[in-house]
Amino acid sequence: MKAIMVMFDTLSRRYLENYGSDWVETPNFKRLDDISCKFENFYAGSMPCIPARRELHTGKYNYMHRSWGPLEPFDFSVIENLKNNDIYCHLITDHSHYFEDGGATYHNRFNTWEGFRGQEGDRWVPQSYANVPNNRNPLSKKGISLIQNYANQTKVLSEKDMSSVKTINAGLEFIDYHHNKDNWFLQIETFDPHEPFIAPDKYRNKYNLKGEPTFNWPAYGPIDQIKDAESIDESRREYAALITMCDHYLGLILDYMDKYDLWKDTMLIVNTDHGFMLGEHNFNGKNFGPLYNEVSHLPFFIYNPKTKSKGTRYSLSQTVDIAPTLLDFFNLDIPNNLDGHSLLSTLENDKASRDIAYFGVFGSYNCATNGEMVYMHANATDDNLPLVECTLMPTRMRGYFDIEDINNMEISNGDRHSNNVKYMKIPVKTFYNAKITGNQLFDLKNDPYQLNNLANTTDTTKYSKWILDGLNTCEAPIEEYIRLGFKKVEK
Repeated sequence: MKAIMVMFDTLSRRYLENYGSDWVETPNFKRLDDISCKFENFYAGSMPCIPARRELHTGKYNYMHRSWGPLEPFDFSVIENLKNNDIYCHLITDHSHYFEDGGATYHNRFNTWEGFRGQEGDRWVPQSYANVPNNRNPLSKKGISLIQNYANQTKVLSEKDMSSVKTINAGLEFIDYHHNKDNWFLQIETFDPHEPFIAPDKYRNKYNLKGEPTFNWPAYGPIDQIKDAESIDESRREYAALITMCDHYLGLILDYMDKYDLWKDTMLIVNTDHGFMLGEHNFNGKNFGPLYNEVSHLPFFIYNPKTKSKGTRYSLSQTVDIAPTLLDFFNLDIPNNLDGHSLLSTLENDKASRDIAYFGVFGSYNCATNGEMVYMHANATDDNLPLVECTLMPTRMRGYFDIEDINNMEISNGDRHSNNVKYMKIPVKTFYNAKITGNQLFDLKNDPYQLNNLANTTDTTKYSKWILDGLNTCEAPIEEYIRLGFKKVEK
């Protein structure tokens, strides 16, 4: 048996025809409806990018213990486990965060990997090469990463030079050579459609976009749906153009599945890490503020050649379920301390693997949903402290922890999160402060767009208990209980 995972970054379900979009062209995503199981209640876990990748490897929630960071020496990795059981694992990606301090231990778990440079702020081409146009929307991204991206774009002379296109083509090359071999896992991971939304004109023309883009990289922050309506519309169309491009290249992979009849013995997973807001809730971006459905409620598709099940699945599922699903598919033992559950039985009969899904951002909201109600619990302390990083790898996205913070560390004796290995518990501060927007409670059945926050008019004791149960199960550090306003650990 073999498996292919096609992962897109920042793929919002509301832009896909499968999930009700009537204006974005995604015919190849739509093909998945006739082939695979489409999940209606699939949620993120830890966000954003790299925290989600840690969950993909470990099958455990990340955000209650750690911010953006590498796989830890104590982590179980499904990829390493497959590799050690003679399942050949190959990664092809243009996700540049793997190649930085904060993601440096993920791609090396694979037998082999191939990376393509140039996405977003990838520190690649000398920044002096950049020629930043002066017509950019004032609401656009600013700073070094913007300059870096314009430098990187000097290497892109045509569509075939785009790193995401190179990624897909390298995946097709792997399939060409390995389609008649057995026991392999291929992860084809493109950073698109993450911002900046850069797509060739043949895709932009479909959305009446002409000339140089002026608003294809929104800055994270508040935006006014009325005053900024034209800007929001432009950014959504730029995003849609890039999604249509992603759809085209997904179609090439599906064509190869057809060409070699890989449907007979190859699992296919199509997934993403999180979504994105473009004006919804008067906000652009993610992470900051409440983790609305636009960010946390995800598209997800999976095909199992053993049962060939297809159709819609409504059972509550999420990112941590992918690792045990792969282990189950390859007939390998699933560790008993994972937060995720295999989805193979869900594919067969829509059997639920969980009652509650947890998701969040380290140092910000801790959230829980049963698929009908969603509760987002904010920090209770004004300074959003105490907050600790539980790690043996004190690195940020680009750089190390502050020495002052490291000098204040304590040594933990280990717990479920660390597989009982000792680790550093390092006190830190964060720029997040969910208390500003406060607790959020939404009735997803009657208020799917999450416009009516019930937290201030409803007894939230039941929903706070959801959060407390999650902290207990995951053995979160005591500091996390205090930060969220829980007075004692009820274990």
